[in-house]
Amino acid sequence: MNSPMIQLLVLAGIAVFLILKLRSVLGTREGYEKPQIDRVAEQSQRRSDDFEVIEGGPDPDIMDHADEGSDIAIALAAMKRVDPSFNVSEFMGGARGAYEMILTAFEKGDLADVLPFISEDVYEAFASVVDDREKQGLKIESNFIGISDMTLKEATFDETTKEAEMTMRFKSEMTYQVRDAGGDVIEGSDSEVKRQVDVWTFARDMDANDPNWRLVATGE
Repeated sequence: MNSPMIQLLVLAGIAVFLILKLRSVLGTREGYEKPQIDRVAEQSQRRSDDFEVIEGGPDPDIMDHADEGSDIAIALAAMKRVDPSFNVSEFMGGARGAYEMILTAFEKGDLADVLPFISEDVYEAFASVVDDREKQGLKIESNFIGISDMTLKEATFDETTKEAEMTMRFKSEMTYQVRDAGGDVIEGSDSEVKRQVDVWTFARDMDANDPNWRLVATGE
């Protein structure tokens, strides 16, 4: 053999050796193998399924204010099914503001501004106390300091009427004094902090367009 032929045979032998070596390391592909795009789709679907599991779990907005599976949590979930825009945390913030506004109006004896936020029964009860004070010549001077604690005590929902009720327990602080017709202080002090606890119930038709809640009951 001449020299070029020998070189060609040597190169061919090396090529065969490399091919066999690669087959032993990487293996061979037999049958149908899904293309890469299918595997990506599968991974994407798994991630999508994971999100569906998370979204189907407990509502954190409810769990922030009630124990999972409790009567309160069940009632809140029913409210949200009727009105998906309902947010418990936003209600709590609104209840805080309503408590201060209504309580201050009651102490001052001026209920006109809070009429849209209280029921007829509550208005009549508040107005009766205000009238009695005026008949006795008494005047209340108060300064609302703030709410030290606020909790959701109870929540109920009527599936038939779509009426929801939220009962809140407030702990508040204020300075408070009562003056008689002559202007003398007969109760309280402008420097002594008065602490009180109120249990108020707010109600709303969850199927109505009006998003406002109204105070329907008060207690301690």
